[in-house]
Amino acid sequence: MEAEGRIVSVAGPVVKADRMRGVKMYDVVRIGQEQLTGEVIGIEEDVIVVQVYEDTNGIKPGEPVATTGAPLSVKLGPGLIGSIYDGIQRPLPLIMKSAGDYITRGVEVKPLDMDKQWKFTPNTKLTPGTEIKGGTILGTVPETPVVEHRVMVPPNISGTLKSLAQPGSYRLEDIMATIQTKDGEEITIALLQEWPVRTPRPVKERLDPDEALMSGQRILDTFFPMTKGGAAAIPGGFGTGKTVTQHQLAKWCDADIIVYVGCGERGNEMADVLREFPELEDPRTGQPLMNRTILIANTSNMPVAAREASVFTGISLAEYYRDMGYNVALMADSTSRWAEAMREISGRLEEMPGEEGYPAYLASRLASFYERGGKSVLLAPSDEERIGTVSVIGAVSPPGGDFSEPVAQNTLRIVKVFWALDSDLADRRHFPSINWLRSYSLYLDHVKPTWDKLVGEDWSEYRTKAMVLLQKEAELQELVQLVGPDALAPNDQAILEGARMIREDFLQQNAFHKMDTYCPPKKQFQMLKIMLGFYDQIAVLAKKGVPLEKVKGMRSREKVARMAMVPNDTFEKEFESIVKEINNELKTLGVAR
Repeated sequence: MEAEGRIVSVAGPVVKADRMRGVKMYDVVRIGQEQLTGEVIGIEEDVIVVQVYEDTNGIKPGEPVATTGAPLSVKLGPGLIGSIYDGIQRPLPLIMKSAGDYITRGVEVKPLDMDKQWKFTPNTKLTPGTEIKGGTILGTVPETPVVEHRVMVPPNISGTLKSLAQPGSYRLEDIMATIQTKDGEEITIALLQEWPVRTPRPVKERLDPDEALMSGQRILDTFFPMTKGGAAAIPGGFGTGKTVTQHQLAKWCDADIIVYVGCGERGNEMADVLREFPELEDPRTGQPLMNRTILIANTSNMPVAAREASVFTGISLAEYYRDMGYNVALMADSTSRWAEAMREISGRLEEMPGEEGYPAYLASRLASFYERGGKSVLLAPSDEERIGTVSVIGAVSPPGGDFSEPVAQNTLRIVKVFWALDSDLADRRHFPSINWLRSYSLYLDHVKPTWDKLVGEDWSEYRTKAMVLLQKEAELQELVQLVGPDALAPNDQAILEGARMIREDFLQQNAFHKMDTYCPPKKQFQMLKIMLGFYDQIAVLAKKGVPLEKVKGMRSREKVARMAMVPNDTFEKEFESIVKEINNELKTLGVAR
């Protein structure tokens, strides 16, 4: 301990203490007799201001405060995957075993199992005397059946390798390597490492993201795609499906590692995650989904200050696995609750409020989170160049679904994908309730090479055609409400029918249906291609004067509507029969496809 003082005042999660010389900003301190965890967020001479990550009821002036002399940090090493933590990396299952169903104040449990033995295989390219630097892989540990944990030299260490552990089983605190720096100092590296959560891990170079992050959700992948290393926002009012959309992304997206941060959401929603994820099977590997997932649960009934730390804890864990060369996807649900925590603490500090009471630094704090994502060339020897990504997807919960409020607006200035959830669509039970006219993606050019490789170079052409059709439908809606659809010209009726087919049979997707919950890219493209081809023929029939009711009565029209339910492994064969049936029925109506 570097300094010890006494509590001067307590105001909710904010505590002031005096006689604290030598303390630095963001140092972790221990508060009161129960040694509650807090973090320094303000210094005025020898008085410090601390945000406490636990309930402060009963804490009174005069109780001791001691600093640890270190910033809030995460413990890094094998065993993170499959774990469930709170906002400051306390393992919730282990706390439950030691303290019961409710977290007692001051409980201290190590985030990783210090006694477990891990099988270490050293990097055969490294020998004593080798010059190494930050990011060098010392060896590997099989963390789960699907994740190889790469033991790395910390970014801020370089020098000459003096010794490297032999193959065998080791505990987290065992020494894996000894490095001699240029100054002659010898530094030991264990399986267990630490990193301060507010400090981004350095990279060699930042790159433009150029590979699509596939999620199996049709409206996201086809219409508003995201890249690996991109940033996206999911704003929406209560009940519009933010959490379910993030659950779907966490379950099905093709990232190597998932970090799910439940930041201030209701306990029952996090309980669903904690109950479902261990039982889910990863479609890529057939293994349990938790074998590549880390959960951080910081619900709305937990101390408000820990919400602010939870997103930085999550992004620090994501960066750690990115540095190994993995593609990591981080879900934050929701950044609005995080911003509300900042607003409450700012009010306790009596800071000058900004718009709607949020702190004036709201925009910079949001940016400091989202901008830690991206695609990067990682620190590594020149002959072992690695590239990793962190994709950040943040839910926003604007009061009343008002997207003009500060958190939503500041988020939109940062992210490049906007999935706007619509209360009207949710009321009509259209899920995912993403409004296709308000949403956008600035990554269309970035993901085109991925789609071209998967399905062909005409992907963007079909996507554009579908969007134009939906926009034409929106323009006709006002007229339809005045005169009804039957009074429209045949060509306009064809537009309405084609757009309805895309809306109801393509954009809608049932997250709880065994077949429809995940749709592979090729199936998405085939579905869209058939629907747009069907619309083209409807337009031809309309020009020939064939009543639209005859088209609606076609048996193949019903099969088109049920394409989403076709098993993914047999869809190509099934789609061929659908196309054949459409062509046969069109011939009877006088149109050759």
